[in-house]
Amino acid sequence: MRTIIRGQAFVLGDNVDTDQIIPAQYLSYDPTDPQERRYFGRYALTGVPESQSGLPDGHIHFVSPGAFKSSYGIVIGGKNFGCGSSREHAPLALAEAGIRLVVAEFYARIFFRNSVNGGYLLPCESTARLIDHIRTGDDLEVDVDAHVLKNLTRRGVHALKPLGDVKPIIDAGGLFAYARSAGIIRGPQREPHDVTA
Repeated sequence: MRTIIRGQAFVLGDNVDTDQIIPAQYLSYDPTDPQERRYFGRYALTGVPESQSGLPDGHIHFVSPGAFKSSYGIVIGGKNFGCGSSREHAPLALAEAGIRLVVAEFYARIFFRNSVNGGYLLPCESTARLIDHIRTGDDLEVDVDAHVLKNLTRRGVHALKPLGDVKPIIDAGGLFAYARSAGIIRGPQREPHDVTA
């Protein structure tokens, strides 16, 4: 099944770390409790400083006050996205906020692996510096299988690197769900995360 993801861009800079993605004071919520898990989405990207914001007024409004989901659908980052601590709550927070896809120049290894292992979101890499070509609020369409990002607002087309062997893991809902479905391990199936539009 072809994966096409559409949404408005939320643009960040280089070296966005896991403390900026989900600040430590919000780690007290229990990710296994559905009522508490959604708070990770509410507080996603609240640690990003104003200098990193892609918004013209310099303020972070990734999730509106009182809401649990963001009106943005795709995060665009620069270099070394998800650096810092090995916090697996970082990709979870973005997924809970409604993000299905992050596109960055490259990722901190642990953020990439946590995104894949948890089946939280698709961590795509760009072949160009997209933060110089895309603005927050631009309407985007990403064909994950064709490795193409279209900026519908500015009529730009950008190539992405193939996800390769990690896409089936994300599609299955994470590493353990994939291993169960492939017969590598035994155990009950769980519903995969929906990362398709």
